[in-house]
Amino acid sequence: MTIRLLLADDETMIRAGVRAILAADPGIEVVAEAADGRAAVEAARAHRPDVALLDIRMPGLDGLGACEQIARVAPDTAVAMLTTFSEDAYIARALSGGATGFLLKAGDPYELLAGVRAVAAGGAFLSPRVARHVIAELGGERLSRAAAARARTDVLTPRERDVLALLGAGLSNAEIARRLHLVEGTVKGHVSAVLDRLGVGNRVQAAIVAHEAGLVAAEAPTPPARRGGA
Repeated sequence: MTIRLLLADDETMIRAGVRAILAADPGIEVVAEAADGRAAVEAARAHRPDVALLDIRMPGLDGLGACEQIARVAPDTAVAMLTTFSEDAYIARALSGGATGFLLKAGDPYELLAGVRAVAAGGAFLSPRVARHVIAELGGERLSRAAAARARTDVLTPRERDVLALLGAGLSNAEIARRLHLVEGTVKGHVSAVLDRLGVGNRVQAAIVAHEAGLVAAEAPTPPARRGGA
């Protein structure tokens, strides 16, 4: 299938160069172009492309803001950022805003084509230079968050940790009760205690702590064996 692409960059020469590279792949069609973020959002709304390739620095609404809006108005459109910059703030905000690709304008043309194809297929793609930067600069933060999450969950009782692990896996109170052979009211009490001990306001925030602490990746708690038969 042909990948339908929206290209947004405020520099006409850059757009022409990127379009020429994309034209080398017969499986990619540029269906719309934009010179600023607001025009990119409207083009995404009108054309529903498979991929939006956005420059970060554009007048008015920049590519980061456009990425966040496209995620709302055209949720089926995958977004890849195209830039000459690789600072932490750009990478972190782009990825948290819904982008699944981060490509450098100075990168290899084949890298650009590979990135477009990867995000169109539902995957993620960071140019090698950006990937190295993320590992070097952001890896320590991720490890720190994991350590902090583990420290927070250390205050929980073993049963509360079991409940948190299943909550992090997306189970409802009723499902947790069945897995742990508890009554639903008891599970509600454990969930309330977990939220209070972790200092979080809702189940989603608790689930994030569970994932960061590595509880969800661990094997789910095994219910106690029943006596006297199956």
